Amino acid sequence: MAKSAARRGKLWTTPAVQALRAAKDVDVAELDAAGTPGFRGDKVAGAALLAEREPRLSALQEKLYANGRSGDHRAVLLVLQGMDTAGKGGIVRHVIGAVDPQGVDHASFGVPTEEEKQHHYLWRIRNALPRAGRIGVFDRSHYEDVLVVRVHNLVPPDVWEPRYDEINAFEKEVVDAGTAIVKVALVISKDEQHDRLRERLERPDKYWKYNPGDVDERGFWPDYQQAYQAMLDRTNTAHAPWFLLPADRKWFARLAVTELLIHTLESMDLDWPPPNFDVETELRRLG
Repeated sequence: MAKSAARRGKLWTTPAVQALRAAKDVDVAELDAAGTPGFRGDKVAGAALLAEREPRLSALQEKLYANGRSGDHRAVLLVLQGMDTAGKGGIVRHVIGAVDPQGVDHASFGVPTEEEKQHHYLWRIRNALPRAGRIGVFDRSHYEDVLVVRVHNLVPPDVWEPRYDEINAFEKEVVDAGTAIVKVALVISKDEQHDRLRERLERPDKYWKYNPGDVDERGFWPDYQQAYQAMLDRTNTAHAPWFLLPADRKWFARLAVTELLIHTLESMDLDWPPPNFDVETELRRLG
């Protein structure tokens, strides 16, 4: 254990929770999307460390789930927000996929259904919040209503502008109810997105991932950068801070999210719940 921690300390010169925390004056357009803030290792070292840390994440998640089964109301919500091909799905598969699926609540938010359109935009979000003891994952989230909606003028500015404050209040309510929120903004470069989209067109096993609309969205790149900047400026709060994650290197993004989740779970000071039965009696009964 000590040897593992020492090796991790040599690779992470600054803990991920500090290195990736979005600064108040951060400039999204200037972020190096190929960077590895706080981490001095390469892809090989990153992959090895990820494999080493996965059991720790799994063990903590099992404790969270066990406590949820025993009446503890706490949960964790991972919010993944990023442009198309930024790696949200890969994080779900390679990070969340390392834990017991029965302790995971996953939701992906696309274009609202007809039923969802009849309600406040946060209605479907509330319905998808993680249950007690679970790690919830939002692949895209309530932030679509200040990103896509803003970029494409789906509603007037006087409708989407107040949503920043509404989201802050909503997240405060969620946190106060016992759910820790880990918000990750995945930042991919336009060149890297181009390469990932091309790969989807050149590999038959990737065709299913390709959406012609993704190319259309590339034409709004500057508008999305402004929208993401406003999102960070307006919703980077003490109770639900943003982590700004360079996403050109998939291995780093997956490792970083693993570290953020481990830090969050460790901060909850989890222990195994005590039995609600007499152990000695049950041992005698079992024989």
